[in-house]
Amino acid sequence: MSFFRDFAGHIAVLSCAVLLAVSCAAQYTGQVTKQAKENPVLRSVAVLEWTGEPGKPKASRIVPVTVLDEGQLQDGGIYMARPQPMAVTGGIEYELQQNGKPVGLFDIQSAGQVQGSWVGLGSWKPLPVAKSKPSMAELAKIDVQDEESDRPVLHRKKHAADGKGDADPAPPAAPDDPDRPKLHKKDTGASDKSDSSDTDAGRTGSTPDPDRPTLHKKSSSGSADDSTASSAPADDPDRPKLKRGKKEKPAEDIGHAEALPDVTDPDRPRLKRGKTSSDSLEVVPSVMGMPPDLQQTVAVSDAKARPEHPWTFSWTDPADEEKMKSALEDIARDALGLKPPPPPKAAPRRTATRRSVKPVAPPVPPEPIPLDDEQFRVFELAYGSGATMVLTARTGGPAAQQKFVTLVAQPDLYGNVQVLLKNVTDGAHLDEKPRMRLVDAVDVMADNRGELLFELRGASQRQFALYRVLRGQAEKLFSGGGGEYGVASNQ
Repeated sequence: MSFFRDFAGHIAVLSCAVLLAVSCAAQYTGQVTKQAKENPVLRSVAVLEWTGEPGKPKASRIVPVTVLDEGQLQDGGIYMARPQPMAVTGGIEYELQQNGKPVGLFDIQSAGQVQGSWVGLGSWKPLPVAKSKPSMAELAKIDVQDEESDRPVLHRKKHAADGKGDADPAPPAAPDDPDRPKLHKKDTGASDKSDSSDTDAGRTGSTPDPDRPTLHKKSSSGSADDSTASSAPADDPDRPKLKRGKKEKPAEDIGHAEALPDVTDPDRPRLKRGKTSSDSLEVVPSVMGMPPDLQQTVAVSDAKARPEHPWTFSWTDPADEEKMKSALEDIARDALGLKPPPPPKAAPRRTATRRSVKPVAPPVPPEPIPLDDEQFRVFELAYGSGATMVLTARTGGPAAQQKFVTLVAQPDLYGNVQVLLKNVTDGAHLDEKPRMRLVDAVDVMADNRGELLFELRGASQRQFALYRVLRGQAEKLFSGGGGEYGVASNQ
């Protein structure tokens, strides 16, 4: 009975252990949470505006657009402003991109406000040139001494005690030149007050020259030795003496008055700006207002280096590009009211006999009205996503009567144009419905997908907006500059 009791006790313990293991397994199923994808720490997108030549602008400024912080898009113009926003803090470096390819660097030195908005000021710098690595042939090259070379070579002196062979015979000593000066070690037993000429005479055995100048050590009391006093010449009153000049005071930054050469009054003063001696920083020229020759490009600052991603789309057939562009131009002319009405059809002439009827030539269609300031670009916003076309244009005439159109389209399955976004406005209603000007495509979310960056420019204000083209739609992803400014029409 004791055996069965013990056996039953063991069975009870085993059952408890099994139940405990099952309960633990029910609580932990392996990997509880999936590891989240690594988000970029900070990524700032801005627009560089400049006048002049690319790389050597006359004046420039960085306009912040957005800052990606842990997956959230923040307004770059006000994000962490203390007082200037973090996107235009001094020391930040932006990479300038055109169509996804880096074209330069822009280092921010200072920040300021232009028409109430923060901008960054700095300098445009070229991309660093990668150093070429030495070839394998250069690395494996053995430096062999050229015996016929005239270049002197230093060799280590060999000694017989090194055990590496007999030492080289010493070169024969040159004959002693009696007129060659010699250096002698100072005699420690000689007195400091003895005449150096006598010492030299005792060592060399020659007669000392009485007219030879000698050097004597100055005594601690400030007076010369007896021998020095006897041999020192008397002070010549006519001997010129050098004196240390007085320290000149620095030039003061004051105005100077000069007579103007082209003014009749010779006594009229002329003011000039004095030269400053301070080490202050140079003032970086900034773009003021919206000049007509203003140019723009995308600027990206990221703490993590990312591979280059061009947005250029390559057509399989070059004729397809001309076909799509022509179709978009016709849509733009219809939106701007530039398409002329079709000519009326001419009625055929009726005659008595049918044989005398002559065929009438079809009317020649008129030439299409050209579009002003036309811009047509095609992007591949993601690998294998197809073509995304953007066309912007306007009409001529006075500024208040001009009309503007912006089209974003893609080809459909049948090869026709499918318009995803259309914006039409005129010069008299720009503050109500701004003009959409394409800047470029940019990867704002750091996900290898490009977004279209537009400038929404009105008569007295502007802002920047990002649009994402996905699944046959163009949706606004972000707009900065203090809230919504105008609404783009999708019809």
